[in-house]
Amino acid sequence: MKRILFPTDFSEASNNAFVYALKLADAIKGELITLHAYELPQLHMGGLPTTLKDVYDSIELENFENFKDQIPVLRDIAEKHNLGHVKISNILKHGDLIWTIKKVTKEENIDYVVMGTKGASGLKETFLGSNTGTVITELDTYVIGVPEESEFSGIQNIVFTTRFREKDLKALKKVLKLAKLFDAKVHCLYIKTKKDDVNPVIIEDWKFLFKNEKVVFHIFEDENVKQTILNFIDSYNVDMLAMLNYKRGFFEELFKQSLTQKLSYHVKVPLLAIHESRLD
Repeated sequence: MKRILFPTDFSEASNNAFVYALKLADAIKGELITLHAYELPQLHMGGLPTTLKDVYDSIELENFENFKDQIPVLRDIAEKHNLGHVKISNILKHGDLIWTIKKVTKEENIDYVVMGTKGASGLKETFLGSNTGTVITELDTYVIGVPEESEFSGIQNIVFTTRFREKDLKALKKVLKLAKLFDAKVHCLYIKTKKDDVNPVIIEDWKFLFKNEKVVFHIFEDENVKQTILNFIDSYNVDMLAMLNYKRGFFEELFKQSLTQKLSYHVKVPLLAIHESRLD
């Protein structure tokens, strides 16, 4: 059974991503584990050590009470969407969010981490300028970043960006495994710029390799890679964008552009980030 980790700050935006995670878990017959991480403040005050201990105990109790109150809320959300049958467990941990996610991912043998891209506290600000961006770049597992506007209605079209490198081939095979769970089509997108020089023979080799799979190859010549990706997402009714972990700046610019300009191709689809360490 696939295991999905869902870090949450219990914000409204986070709850939207929770619904996406629930529906994904249901679709792949997996289970969902929610995680709420909190940090104790760095206090510098006089008095006895017991005074500090009392303060920390009070903060921990407050976090526990909040966590305890929110669990029924999450369960109600599941029931409201007719997903009460999805297996859900909940974890509360003290510690830095990123460190805690890494730790729980290993301890619980997590297959996917699903995170909202906007939230009130722990998962805040815009996509990829936040903790979600840090998780995507640092975590060596599959991470799905869910924009606030995104709703899960199945996965029929996945776009995978490539430059036809050997590691891209391995990543495409990983994406295809996920696609097969939904009988989805994978659009392999190559945006050729003046700097790129991919041997046409390699492209034909890829086409031959995947000739019996639901994989379609698209090649565009354009210097504006990010804009072309955004246009493609809009034109092909894409449900998910899959990419290898590139430098953080690329992701940040890609999503910041759509969020600030509010154009018709505003990104509303989740991003599946594949870490290179998962390719072997």
